This record gives sequence, structure tokens and C-alpha cells, in this order.
Amino acid sequence: MGVPASQAFAVSAYLAKQKIQRKKRYPLVLMLEPLWRCNLACVGCGKIQHPEEILNTYLSPEECWAAAEECGAPVVSIAGGEPLVHPQIDKIVEGLIERKKFVYLCTNAILMERWLPKLKPSKYFSFTVHMDGMRDLHDEMVDRKGVFDKAVAGIRMAKELGFRVNTNTTVFADSSTEDMRELFNFLSDDLHIDGMMVSPGYDYPAAPNQSVFLKRPEMINKFKDILSLPERPKWKFNHTPLFLSFLQGKYAMQCTAWGNPTRTVMGWQRPCYLMNEGYAESFDALMNDTEWERYGYGRDARCTNCMAHCGYEATSVGATMKSPLEGIRAGLATMVGRQS
Repeated sequence: MGVPASQAFAVSAYLAKQKIQRKKRYPLVLMLEPLWRCNLACVGCGKIQHPEEILNTYLSPEECWAAAEECGAPVVSIAGGEPLVHPQIDKIVEGLIERKKFVYLCTNAILMERWLPKLKPSKYFSFTVHMDGMRDLHDEMVDRKGVFDKAVAGIRMAKELGFRVNTNTTVFADSSTEDMRELFNFLSDDLHIDGMMVSPGYDYPAAPNQSVFLKRPEMINKFKDILSLPERPKWKFNHTPLFLSFLQGKYAMQCTAWGNPTRTVMGWQRPCYLMNEGYAESFDALMNDTEWERYGYGRDARCTNCMAHCGYEATSVGATMKSPLEGIRAGLATMVGRQS
């Protein structure tokens, strides 16, 4: 895995505390969206379809810090929109690090070189650059030429300055096995990425191009092919073995939507990052007043084709902590998939 030892230890201690306190539901990663404004219009994105008055609304640094304290999750993923469009993103990151949160700043990297002098390398901080393929495929997915080259330049500069850099790849219908093989080899061998995340397309109803999304059986077949490639052992994924087995249809699990609660410019989004059934005014209201049993695979039709890490990785982590043997079995299943 591509997770630093200090983070793995802190998260493990946090999970052990929740288990000792016998908490049924608790957050693992805060999905923080301090804005929905973006400098791209990606074909599979459903976050930028809001009215201008909402796109012009930004959370203040104080609101972001308060959300992190209210939630209590050890990890904060700053998304959006494009976080580097926020004029105070450096202050937001600095305050979260002061609170000893492990921060992942998700970015398309267009503005990355501009912000690097204002941010400091830290064991608590990582960039997560969206990379959905090599040049032609990536630029097609973000609907703008030149973005791939800009992202690569930003990654190289950040690595030279001592920053941790991860990538996040969304696998769409047009993402062939060979496309992913070339990308992951490039990220590992050329850019020396610290860790990679993968997820099937999110199936946003508001996305401008619905043809890019896959159905669940198609997702499973695609990930079986990708994760069975001979180069797989050298790819450092920021995922549990259980989640990677789940993507290949080798392990069944239910979504843990509350594991990655989302704080947006509108409030705490119900029930998850991908679905919107209104907003809670507080984290406690989100956790205690949401009818979680209504959502998930087999419960809500909108969840049928979702295998996203924001819903299932928390389930994987919880299952691994509950039964380390399950994690070993999933790891072996992944190995068998590589050799078959």
C-alpha cells in the first residue's frame, strides 16, 4: 500500500478507540468540499452543475477547521470543485495540519505550480492528482487539451520539492485495460507516485455524458482484467486488499456511507458524496437523523451501479480491523487473480 506508516498507525489507533467505545457508526475520512467552482468541465462530473450563486460560495478556513473538529475523522480529503481555485486553500491546509489531520488535496493540477511555493511538505499532507489515462484519454475525459501535460509537470515539480503525491484514477467505459496498464506503469516507473487510488465511474445523474459510466458487472470484469496484469505487484494502491478484491467481484460487502461524510458549501450532504437528499446543519444531525438503512446495494436503486471507494473503502477498513484474517484472504484472492 502507498499509505505512510505514521498515517497507518494513527488510523489504526483511531479505529481501535472506536471499537473499544463500541461505536456502531463513525467517520474515517472527511470529504471536505470548500467550493464547487472548477476550472474544468469533465464529462463525468456532476459537481459543477449548480447555479452561479452556489458556485460563487466558498467555505472559509474557519468553517473548514470547524468541520474537521466536529467530524473527528483522522483523514481529510479536500475535493470540490477544484480546491486550488479557493483563494485561501493554503490557510485551510495549514490549519488542518496544525490539527494533525492527514490531508489529501485532490486537484486537476492546472494551478499546482502556482500554489507550490505557498504550501509546505509535511507527513500530514499529500497532493492527489486526477489522472484518468495517458494524454489523449485524460484530455478527452476532462474535455480540454494540454491538461495531462500540465498535470505531469506539476507532479514532477511537487516531487522535486519534497511533497508526497498520489493519483486518483476513475475508470470509465472508454478506459481499456491497456490504457490503465500504460498509465499505472507510467505513474509508477516514470513519475514515482507515492500511491494510487482507483474507482469505477460515479454514475452522476447530472453529468453531461452518461455514456462514460459502466454497469456493475462491466466494472467487475474490467477490474478483473486490470488487476490481473503481470505488472500489478509494483503498483502501490492506497486501498485495502479487501477493496481491490471487492472491485473484482471476489468479496461482497455493503456500502458504509457514513464512513466518508461530506461537508459542502451547503452543509453536511445526505447520505453521501455521490447522492444528495438534502443537507444537515451539523455532523451530529447527519449521523443521528439520517436513515442509513434506506441506502446501499439492494436497498436503493441509485446504489445499484456504485462501487466507489468513498462508499466501500471504509467498509473494507472496518472489516479488516474486525477480522485481520479476512484481509489476508482478500490479499490472497487478489494474488490468485494476478496469476490466473
